[in-house]
Amino acid sequence: MTINEVQDEIINEFSLFDDWIEKYDILIDLGKELPAIDPRFKTKEFLIEGCQSKVWLHPEFDGNRISFTADSDAIITRGIVALLLKVLSNRTPKEIISSDLYFIDRIGLKQNLSPTRSNGLLAMVRQIKLYAIAIDARI
Repeated sequence: MTINEVQDEIINEFSLFDDWIEKYDILIDLGKELPAIDPRFKTKEFLIEGCQSKVWLHPEFDGNRISFTADSDAIITRGIVALLLKVLSNRTPKEIISSDLYFIDRIGLKQNLSPTRSNGLLAMVRQIKLYAIAIDARI
């Protein structure tokens, strides 16, 4: 699936619910399903700056695609990062760099987060793209 196909799938899933309480439940479930990050990556080096909660993000490049593992100490934030990884993990650096993450606005995520969580969301997107830019520059 392309990045846009995954985004459209997420938009459809979230559109099934009118209430943001139910949408938060989706995020919580996604956070619970997020594969565990290797504890050796829960260090300052992989900690995302700009998040109120602690969020660790580790990229791994196989020569073609970047896959990410992540974790957070907050369940909603963990769900948010899981959602981002669902869209952006296992992609080429160029796909990540050029992606337009329109699903964030279309599902109302940014508007329904506290200002600090919204800033954290932007920091997570920025860090994912920065990893992609750094890896792309090396290849």
